[in-house]
Amino acid sequence: MKKLHRASIALAAAAVTALTLASCSAGGDTADDAGDGEPVSITFQSFSDQPAAIEATKEIVDAWNDDNPDIQVEIVQAPTDSLDDKLTTQFAGEVAPDIIHYEVLGIVPFARDGYLADLSELLSKETIDDIDPGVLASVTVDDQMIGAPTELQTYVVFANKKLLEAAGVEIPTGDSMTWDELDEIAKATTSGDVHGITWGLKSPTAAFMSLGMGFGSEYFTGEGDDMKVDVKDADLEVPNRVRSMIEDGSVDPIGVTQSGSDVLATFYAGKAAMTVQGSYQVANIATDAPADMDWVVLPPLAGSEGAVQAANPQTLSINIDSPYQKQAAKFLDYFMQTDNLVKMNIADGLIPTTISAREALAEQTADQNGWPEIVQSAEGLDGPVFLQANGFVRWKDTVATPAFQKFLGGEIDDKGLASELDDGWAQVNG
Repeated sequence: MKKLHRASIALAAAAVTALTLASCSAGGDTADDAGDGEPVSITFQSFSDQPAAIEATKEIVDAWNDDNPDIQVEIVQAPTDSLDDKLTTQFAGEVAPDIIHYEVLGIVPFARDGYLADLSELLSKETIDDIDPGVLASVTVDDQMIGAPTELQTYVVFANKKLLEAAGVEIPTGDSMTWDELDEIAKATTSGDVHGITWGLKSPTAAFMSLGMGFGSEYFTGEGDDMKVDVKDADLEVPNRVRSMIEDGSVDPIGVTQSGSDVLATFYAGKAAMTVQGSYQVANIATDAPADMDWVVLPPLAGSEGAVQAANPQTLSINIDSPYQKQAAKFLDYFMQTDNLVKMNIADGLIPTTISAREALAEQTADQNGWPEIVQSAEGLDGPVFLQANGFVRWKDTVATPAFQKFLGGEIDDKGLASELDDGWAQVNG
């Protein structure tokens, strides 16, 4: 009925054969007749790992269960560091939960292998119509809606206001900021042992590919199994601009070898005027930054095509083998309600995926430092081409990230980078 998810799935199936009788979705009912009026129990596998997000999820589920005695939802905590392997094993053994919480990049392969229900036929029109169009595109694969998008991040620039003002820089305002402006500010604020930017680029692929969409970057051409990497000038805009800032000293060279969160210590110490981070760091910076640090979030970065970034939301999907698809979809409709999405995104420091929830969150956080700019950064979200590429995650980890690291370190030029990215796709997907 389904294609194999990967070569090792047969071994996974053998390992869990004994568990199939205990499947949370066991039984012969279909989505149309499941329950027959009797109470049903639905398993919801969540991979939230932040205490506030775990508590918010529990509050939403508890409220649902109180109001819906005939459809009870049970939370099952999933591991965050090996969820792909766990899902592979669960689907192979037919013991996958009814509802699966993941992110779209991770869930796409399972959708392509036939393990997920098409939500466009299950969710209410009201829910679907409220989803940001660019975000909806990101969860649409082969004309099927593979997950209900709940929350996401963007990449934004945090700045030490005092350091910018000391360098004579006028703090940018408005709906966006150009990369040329960022370059100018970085140069102006670089002096002595203080760099204009500290940016953790140990794993730069996601940031480069997302921010590159502002220049029309796609990296991939073709459709379905025929997709391939085809690096064009637009794809090289962001890597080239970052490398130029590294070479002129305005980007902290140590930070280039660190993770995004590791460089925050440099930012807090006043050794860098700016840092590029996932927007979710607003919650951590608000808590961890020195009390006397006057920080701001600058307007979202815009390229020649505007302030466009990739939508890679967290998702709630329904197991196609669940006998309770319609009941699960009712819970998803509930979870996607405005108040619930605002609660989840405040807890996670993320951005809601629906128009109504984003407006509500914007109103609720209007007086909180950084949040107005972060909400603004989500206005240009779009579904990236690379989400549709089979094998993307493998290519990103084994080819793209090492190639970008070599490029930033000056070991290869942009032609060498393009060659490694192009050739690497064929090597890992041949």
